[in-house]
Amino acid sequence: MAQNFKRYIARSIGASAVPIPNGANFSTNDAVVGINLANIAATAITASVFIKNNNLDYYLVKDAPIPSGGALQLLDGGAKVVVQSGDRLYVISDTANSLDAWVSVVAAISD
Repeated sequence: MAQNFKRYIARSIGASAVPIPNGANFSTNDAVVGINLANIAATAITASVFIKNNNLDYYLVKDAPIPSGGALQLLDGGAKVVVQSGDRLYVISDTANSLDAWVSVVAAISD
């Protein structure tokens, strides 16, 4: 069975949570295999990533510091997070226009 790899990107994230994928819920059961957050601001920032499920927020990382020009990789070393149809992933920073995000997913891993 072929793997269905997808990537979702968001630029210049600020103090409003940005939904991934592209403002919609996941539509299938997927495995998030990588999240990279890059600080594009001139100062240090903090960033959070969470999944909303049934109107509850489940944090993968909360208020993690990222130095200017630095990056934070989540799910490094082979860890994965399974999301189900209807879940929505969010990324947020404490500083306007300061964060780029790249999320790698294996889509439709099961029924």
